[in-house]
Amino acid sequence: MTVDETPRTNSKFKLVGPREVGYNVKQVDVFLERARAYFLNTDNHGKAITSFDVRTAAFDPARGGYSAHAVDAAMDRIEDEFVLREKDLLITAEGEKAWMMKIGKTASVLRARLHRPDGERFRRPAKKNAQSYNVDDVDVLCRELLVYIEDNGELSVDVVRRAVFAPEKGAGGYEESQVDAFLDRVVELMAAIDPLAEK
Repeated sequence: MTVDETPRTNSKFKLVGPREVGYNVKQVDVFLERARAYFLNTDNHGKAITSFDVRTAAFDPARGGYSAHAVDAAMDRIEDEFVLREKDLLITAEGEKAWMMKIGKTASVLRARLHRPDGERFRRPAKKNAQSYNVDDVDVLCRELLVYIEDNGELSVDVVRRAVFAPEKGAGGYEESQVDAFLDRVVELMAAIDPLAEK
């Protein structure tokens, strides 16, 4: 057994097998410790961490690393906690009306794009061989999101977080970066709304 294969008994998450690929342990531990310190107000000198930072955090792949599934699930819970804290801070500073206005503004922006016709909701990549998302797959989710926003449809934020679209090439699909950015805003909205609905 090499040094790298020595079991770590203080691991925060389940480790994958030594030949399997998971998330870089050190990167995950460092980020979560920073997030915890900031959330508990014990780190007043480091850079502020927001729910967006948690949602978009990325970790390098590493053999024998943390289980991606376990880390992703934990990151989702942490993001929800940060969203609730950001809501409370805004309400304390500016009142509940300010929070509702923020939610309404975000929903209005998202709704405008969701109302676009199928096949026209997002840009198509200019480069012929650029990776893109299957248009039909993305449009199906967009239709579900429109029902969620306008008709109080039932849709879990985790469905959006875990959405997977078939790959396409170039203009045959939607531009990945634009779809991803849009879905980030959707998750932000849903994470803000869902906790309110559960109370």
